[in-house]
Amino acid sequence: MRVGVLTGGGDCPGLNAVIRAVVRKGVQVYGYEFVGFRAGWRGPLEGDTVALDVQAVRGILPRGGTILGSSRTNPVKVEGGVERIKDNLAGLGVDALIAIGGEDTLGVASELYKNGVNVVGVPKTIDNDLNATDYTFGFDTAVNIGVEAVDRLHTTAESHHRALICEVMGRHAGWIALHVGMAAGANVILIPERPFDIEKVCQYVESRFKTRYAPIIVVSEGAHPVDGQMQLQTGERDAFGHVRLGGIGQALADEIEKRTGKEARATVLGHIQRGGTPTAFDRVLATRFGLQAIDAVKDGDYGKMVALQGTDIIRVGLDEATKELKTVPLERYSEAEVFFG
Repeated sequence: MRVGVLTGGGDCPGLNAVIRAVVRKGVQVYGYEFVGFRAGWRGPLEGDTVALDVQAVRGILPRGGTILGSSRTNPVKVEGGVERIKDNLAGLGVDALIAIGGEDTLGVASELYKNGVNVVGVPKTIDNDLNATDYTFGFDTAVNIGVEAVDRLHTTAESHHRALICEVMGRHAGWIALHVGMAAGANVILIPERPFDIEKVCQYVESRFKTRYAPIIVVSEGAHPVDGQMQLQTGERDAFGHVRLGGIGQALADEIEKRTGKEARATVLGHIQRGGTPTAFDRVLATRFGLQAIDAVKDGDYGKMVALQGTDIIRVGLDEATKELKTVPLERYSEAEVFFG
């Protein structure tokens, strides 16, 4: 049995832990051979491979990023892309493929499965927005990085008596902002699922200043005001049709200064949340996902994604995992609102 492995989409801490677990168990327990595909779906599309054995995965558990590289290549949008991948897999003698990624990467995996490719998915995204799994690895690390940043912002905000806005990643799901804001004691949390009223935000800011403390606002990059206008960094779209988000933090800072007369500054964490060593939680979760993914290959249980439900790792259909985003329920946001202002 020869198994291919790829990592697609945005990188995140924990990817290497999955690769390590897949290879270690696959080689040592099942006697499989592995081939790594470089740069996400571009690897099997172009036949770009790298040797992947036990020696290649030694020492990578604590490393961020991915030793295989990644990209946002979408072979479904490439003319004849699916057939090219099938031909390349056959030519390389690859019997099964493990795809590690988020909704876009696994959406391609689902399409390939429908076209006869033996594929198993592993959920990866710092946004925690994949359906059918309680958590994705990378999320816990991103949240902890955000919390440390906001803890530091608190002290400088109070020293200068200014409002500080921290913009975090998350695209159209506010899980990172919600968890960072609650854990770090933010005075306002703004998420895509709940359009905000800028007047209300300014009221929270002024209320906080009256306590002789400085306000901290955590905002998700996809948050937008009630009038529906979304602050966009560019109008560009990636291969999966996603608009590049960003800029809402600075827009908020400008608006708060204008409306309250108080000094406001914005900090954008951006890719800092994606980099660096994974937390213990993410290392363990990623390792368990890898172990279960290679078990699914051994069982011939293709077209599935491994998922965390409760404390158990189960298998769910790729279609179920990618049919819709897992967004923040309003009741969860209501819990956080108690601490606003």
